[in-house]
Amino acid sequence: MIGSRAVRRGRGDFASAPASLRPIWSVRLAGLARALGRPVPLAPGRSVTSADLVGALGRTVDVTDRSQVWLALAALSGTLAFEATVTDVARACEFDGPGALWDEVARSTTPAGARREVRVLVGATLADVNHTVATDLSTGIQRVARETSRRWLATTGCIPVAWTPGFGGLRELTAAELSRVTDDVAAAAGARGGTPGRPAADRREPAIIVPWRSTVLVPELAAEHGRSGRLLALASSSGNRTGVIGFDCVPLTSAETTAEGFASVFFGNLAAVRHFDRIAAISGAAAVEYEGWRQMLGAVGLAGPSIRRVSLPEEAPEATDDDLAEARTRFVVGELPLVLVVGSHEPRKNHLAVLHAAELRWRAGDEFTLTFIGGNSWAGDEFYRALAEAQRAGRPVESASRLPDRLLWAAYRIARFTVFPSLNEGFGLPVAESLAAGTPVITSSYGSMREIGEGGGALLVDPRDEHAIATGIARLLHDDALLESLVSETTLRNPRSWDEYADEVWQFLTGSSEPQL
Repeated sequence: MIGSRAVRRGRGDFASAPASLRPIWSVRLAGLARALGRPVPLAPGRSVTSADLVGALGRTVDVTDRSQVWLALAALSGTLAFEATVTDVARACEFDGPGALWDEVARSTTPAGARREVRVLVGATLADVNHTVATDLSTGIQRVARETSRRWLATTGCIPVAWTPGFGGLRELTAAELSRVTDDVAAAAGARGGTPGRPAADRREPAIIVPWRSTVLVPELAAEHGRSGRLLALASSSGNRTGVIGFDCVPLTSAETTAEGFASVFFGNLAAVRHFDRIAAISGAAAVEYEGWRQMLGAVGLAGPSIRRVSLPEEAPEATDDDLAEARTRFVVGELPLVLVVGSHEPRKNHLAVLHAAELRWRAGDEFTLTFIGGNSWAGDEFYRALAEAQRAGRPVESASRLPDRLLWAAYRIARFTVFPSLNEGFGLPVAESLAAGTPVITSSYGSMREIGEGGGALLVDPRDEHAIATGIARLLHDDALLESLVSETTLRNPRSWDEYADEVWQFLTGSSEPQL
């Protein structure tokens, strides 16, 4: 039905589009021609008719090349097409020529999209950081995306982009957004000499960015249906190279621990990623998950992306004396040792088990304070009820959120040890951060957490056994020799930095190094 509709409308009549858009399309058509290395088909400033536009498009775009159809739709309408639309229009063009393409352009050019400048970038590298620049808060994924993209902006010609409302197209960042991925907005803008990476504070709306023969990197999880659907077409039909950081396949392997409905949007993400060129998995465990999924794609005749393990770094910035003093005032109660738990309060993080294990130790007579640092998350009500119950019973336990990073790094260092018995993690940044700060950690005995912990400084336990967690807590509270041994092991680790991580991911995803699992 979609195809037949395109055929019926494929005469270039522009019945649904106002004539006022023709000058805008004429300007955009010139940009399209330059991107394709073709002569500008219409004289600047000339009054154009629908027939002029159809003829000019026919001289500019090879409508039998679906990547050029994708480009024309994006460059002329300001909206990235879905794969079905590209297919539908390309089929209609076989019967009606470029008029069918213009009909879809007319249909998909919105008033808001018409107001924006469209810039086609050839041979560029873009980083889609939509979630990361939307807030000052940081999830683990946002921390990875922020630390990585910040370094890419400082050391490469990478251009950060976000999405227009409704995920219609890619756009430049505003100055406020750019400030969230760089420490110096002015320097970041000036370093590119006025290229589309500059903040858009001087324009009414940020320009729409259309990549052509470029590389599009996604260092965060793109899990909205509209966004993943347009990324799918970009990866499969546009001729651009694509790369993504692969965090985990938890909605596949541990679906019961994810929010209701999240599996659906995650599967939409995988539908797009199956057409990407490369995945940089954040751990060996994550690489195994993605490789298992990739092998499943053979059943639908797809090879899937190349995958490489590029493990996240272990880095914890130094804390100042003032930060340490403030953290002690904030978190330490008298002479009691501090036990720290970092992470959002979702079921997968297993915080209810930590509370139960702590209660076992308090009832056994152990004295310590327990502090959870992490934001709210889905299905956290049960955790907060258990936390409130423990507090009413007089237990020295609290949950803190929205802390500045400097207090988090200080808290790692003043804690006697940390606890992170997650049920499933792509990596487990709090494990790595605790060990980088020289603080031992109790963590899970499998997956990426074991992968990190085997390097020294960790006590591995079965996260599904609250008594095993409680025993671990007791050992590190009472056995000073064991604790000191684990502290010593943290000094023997050979962690790498965010600089090294960002560089290796860049080299792999941009095609500068060969794939390997």
